[in-house]
Amino acid sequence: MNKTEFVDAFAEKVSCTKVEAGKMVNAFFDLISDTLKDGNDIRVVGFGTFKVVDVKEKNITNPQNGSKMTVPASKRVRFAVGKALKDAVNH
Repeated sequence: MNKTEFVDAFAEKVSCTKVEAGKMVNAFFDLISDTLKDGNDIRVVGFGTFKVVDVKEKNITNPQNGSKMTVPASKRVRFAVGKALKDAVNH
């Protein structure tokens, strides 16, 4: 499902227009992004947890030519699925 399909399904689920649903979905994604940028986790009981983790710099070898490369340190977003979501997907 892409974002357009998600907005359409959301609009139908909450009985609103696609324009209103699009604004709500965009606001939701913006809020997640802003919260994670500020260094805070987002925990939704039963659904899961979004959190930012620091990844250290590491040295790797390019498999095509054997040259050494350094991958700089960065921040990554991780999602840990909650039990209720895991159970819903598995049943």
